[in-house]
Amino acid sequence: QAAAPLHPVAVDCQEAQVVVTVHRDLFGMGRLVRAADLTLGSAACLPVAQSEVDNTVTFVAGLHECGSTLQMTPDSLIYKTNLSYKPTPSGNLVIVRTNAAVVPIECYYPRKSNVSSDAVRPTWAPFRSTLSVEERLMFSLRLMNDDWSAERLSNGFQLGESLHLQADVASGDHVPLRLFVDDCVATLSPDRNSSPRYTFIDLSGCLVDGRSDDTTSAFISPRPRQETLQFMVDAFKFAGDDRNLIYITCHLKVSPADQAPDPLNKACSFSKASSLWAPLEGTGDICSCCETGNCP
Repeated sequence: QAAAPLHPVAVDCQEAQVVVTVHRDLFGMGRLVRAADLTLGSAACLPVAQSEVDNTVTFVAGLHECGSTLQMTPDSLIYKTNLSYKPTPSGNLVIVRTNAAVVPIECYYPRKSNVSSDAVRPTWAPFRSTLSVEERLMFSLRLMNDDWSAERLSNGFQLGESLHLQADVASGDHVPLRLFVDDCVATLSPDRNSSPRYTFIDLSGCLVDGRSDDTTSAFISPRPRQETLQFMVDAFKFAGDDRNLIYITCHLKVSPADQAPDPLNKACSFSKASSLWAPLEGTGDICSCCETGNCP
């Protein structure tokens, strides 16, 4: 009910905020208190509006604002705050003619039902807004054994064998994500820009090593899940160099899983049987730039 001299404080507990309307005849004696002497919560928040017509002041605060406290019971969430009236001397600076007062305010919300009248929303946050907060996703790139069941214990290979590489991303509470490998470069040092270097995935997801003669390098179809991408690359070493250790650096990225693959987000392998590029997902035309080299 509206604030009036008989009920001087009215509280509206809304979905995300509380609205407190205070009649300035706080004590029901016909003497109006000063709006500046009224505050809300331990943070002493000030009124946001004042009406001279009906002699009311209005406070609006988020449930967690103005120093409110939260109490949880088995059935309820209880947000507690106080309306405070602290009279300040006016005119005569020695005396006041009203008492201070504190009015406790509580808002109850059920824990086991939907407070909002809106449709229930998914618990995950939109990918782009979450990414801007977290700034990074947890990517990994691992050497796997031949049946992909576990990480390979040894990183040694004989020429003629194949490297089984698996890229993953931990999506957490994001919207479902699909992982792609933009490019992969092999070098003799950890610096991916060092020379010599060999790029075996390039052009935003083209496994260009599979285009070479006598190779079987390819992305593995189907994916075990959208957040994982597996691919095989035939073992190699740098010509004219006796060092047996190479470094592989890959650029991994994700797109929303419900976004169709495109020339910028793709995983394309070259099929020697058909002499054509084929995508792991999506339409064949997204791989045409793997042949022309004009990918985004």
